[in-house]
Amino acid sequence: MAASGRSREALESLRAIPLFSQASDADLDLLGSYLIERRFARNTTIVEEGLPGDYMYVLREGRVKVTKLADEGREKILGFIDAGGFFGEMALLDRAPRVASVKTLESVRLLALSRADFLNLLRKSPDLAMAVIMELTRRLREMDEQASSLSFQRVKERAKGVFSRLANDPASREGLRTTPALTHQQIADMIGTSRETVTRVVKDLKQEGWLQQEGKRYLVPARGATAE
Repeated sequence: MAASGRSREALESLRAIPLFSQASDADLDLLGSYLIERRFARNTTIVEEGLPGDYMYVLREGRVKVTKLADEGREKILGFIDAGGFFGEMALLDRAPRVASVKTLESVRLLALSRADFLNLLRKSPDLAMAVIMELTRRLREMDEQASSLSFQRVKERAKGVFSRLANDPASREGLRTTPALTHQQIADMIGTSRETVTRVVKDLKQEGWLQQEGKRYLVPARGATAE
């Protein structure tokens, strides 16, 4: 069925896919012209974990489940996708093995876009190629921010370990122990990070109420105690 004969609803489904979020109406119409309708019966595996993928799917009718094999070989359900949802979009960019399986819970109707057609479209439409690049760049930036956040949390835990290890026992005052005088550079050297990062860590720990400061000395909870 040609894209012109498809409902606007199908094209809106394409617009909802993050990979195409920056695409123009004209490029979405062009993408729609390459959609192939497919139907699958209940209990059919559409995408199989570990196998390379060639298609992205937009679910028009029915419901599917996303599963992954656990270490002991049991099937673990990751989630469900209802009409209007989509899956397999990264197969349009490479043929890496699928990271999960998708199985039908009932009869379903799908619109499929092949990797070959998608790459052909990118060659024809520089605007579409740029839109996809913009979305991938956004994803990379988001991943970098998440990795940076996780790294910062690890640094913060190492800093807490240093403060706790250096603080005097027993508690020098109500529920608190005092560290020797420390500079941010000394702390940075001990936990293997930059002085600027230590400054951020110290600020966060103070805001959380776990750390207090008197001059160049720091006050931390007594062992076993938690900050209120």
